[in-house]
Amino acid sequence: MKKYDSIRPGQIWLDTKGERIQAHGGSLMYLDGSYYWYGENKEFTDPEKGIWHWGVRCYRSDDLYNWEDLGLIIPPEPDDPDSSVNPHSMMDRPHIIYNGRMKKFVCWLKIMQKDGSQSETVMTADKLTGPYTKVREGLYPLGMSAGDFDLAVAPDGKAYYYFERVHSETICADLTDDYTNVTGYYSTHFPHSHPPYVREATAHFVRNFKHYLITSGTSGYMPNPSEAAVADTWHGPYTVLGDPHVNDPSRTSFHSQISSVFKVPCKKDLYIACADRWMPNAMDVPYELYEKAYDILFDPFAPEDEKAKASVVMRSLPRERTKEADYVWLPVRFDGDKPYIEWLDEWRIEDFE
Repeated sequence: MKKYDSIRPGQIWLDTKGERIQAHGGSLMYLDGSYYWYGENKEFTDPEKGIWHWGVRCYRSDDLYNWEDLGLIIPPEPDDPDSSVNPHSMMDRPHIIYNGRMKKFVCWLKIMQKDGSQSETVMTADKLTGPYTKVREGLYPLGMSAGDFDLAVAPDGKAYYYFERVHSETICADLTDDYTNVTGYYSTHFPHSHPPYVREATAHFVRNFKHYLITSGTSGYMPNPSEAAVADTWHGPYTVLGDPHVNDPSRTSFHSQISSVFKVPCKKDLYIACADRWMPNAMDVPYELYEKAYDILFDPFAPEDEKAKASVVMRSLPRERTKEADYVWLPVRFDGDKPYIEWLDEWRIEDFE
């Protein structure tokens, strides 16, 4: 039975069984006439018990409103403490692309290691819904600590990997023909000295032969201003266009973080920015408070007394409760080649050509 006939950003979104949708840091795919939404399953996430995730979950829909739970396409491995998909492992942001030549779905997962570095686990499957087989664990692409990322495939089948070189810059790297590794060719973009200004959560999309990247700053689960950039080619150079979230005095991307941008098939110009409101319990915390704290803590030249004060501020911030995170899906509009995102309490796919 269908429950929804619109998208309501920031509201609790239930699946067709009446349960919270668990597809965080997620992405959409359109296959054989159906939409698929997959992402991090946070239903059992508990910071006190060290449980970070419970695998990758997938949903199917005919209308982008009502979602049927297809279950875990990548289950956790609770009996293997060394597994990168153990529930205590800090696994984030699954991204899946299809390799037409190999006839394989290829999934990359970001893994935060105990030493603070970030690596990748790569898996393949014959179907989007799995089962997936690990082909790489502990991969440091280009020898780098690799954070939030996106994967993209060109019309000719060549694939690209956009990621945050942790606390440094954004990298665009060519993938190997099987999409399970990098070739060694890459370009660098948006260098910054430290968080919260380093860019992460890269979301790539193409419109009118222009390449767009929308990124967030680096402030943990606390939201921050997004930044859009545009280029003529996959590797750029990219021109920074500023924060696409217009009329947002909070400077928090409407209290959310974009994980992907989806071009809706059969629509002339409808792109959906799919975002998570990771911290619905922190919407009254001003961005300027923790922006300054992050700036001081990561500045190697900041005085120690200022760092001590910043640490107090950080400890006062609300603790994340990601299993209660909501979704903020909004249409991306364009002024010429410049994307912008306006707040809408409710909107419908049918309202777009």
